[in-house]
Amino acid sequence: MIEGKLVRLRALRADDVDAQVRWRNDPEVVHWATGGDPLFGPVTREAVAHFHEVRLRDDPRAQQTFTVEDLADGRAIGMVDYRDLDSFAGRATVGITIGERDRWGGGYGSEALRLLLDHLFGALRLHRVELDTWSGNERALRAFRAVGFVEEGRRRESVRVGDEWYDGVEFGLLREEWTSRG
Repeated sequence: MIEGKLVRLRALRADDVDAQVRWRNDPEVVHWATGGDPLFGPVTREAVAHFHEVRLRDDPRAQQTFTVEDLADGRAIGMVDYRDLDSFAGRATVGITIGERDRWGGGYGSEALRLLLDHLFGALRLHRVELDTWSGNERALRAFRAVGFVEEGRRRESVRVGDEWYDGVEFGLLREEWTSRG
């Protein structure tokens, strides 16, 4: 368990399934998290339960998903994860979704991401962390930059959202950049 001022990151539990089903079936959450990718919803309770089983069975050093829990009321409000861990290169990819809309814009996601980065650069001693989003997701772009990520590239018009095309935006953060932020 990793705790901040607003949220804690904790292991997945069986009682998280219902919240995740709700988030994955909320069109607005899916829109901002994935650009509306139809592969991400709607989902069944059985599919999410299977996801939990796979995550709990897989090697936790290769990927890890944490539930983001609001410290004020103990409610699960989202998820953060790392995956594609390459220990030799000291690199991983991260992702974040705050599924409870009433927690959007309140700093919960930024703190959750900071806590995950502290863990990855500290406990796991990674050299580099990566993530990506789409250019229409302005809230995510601002949050990633505010946490310290640097935009490293764009894949022009590589993400389709509805009938429009957006750039895929790639970010990176190095340990020395993270630790120098003080």
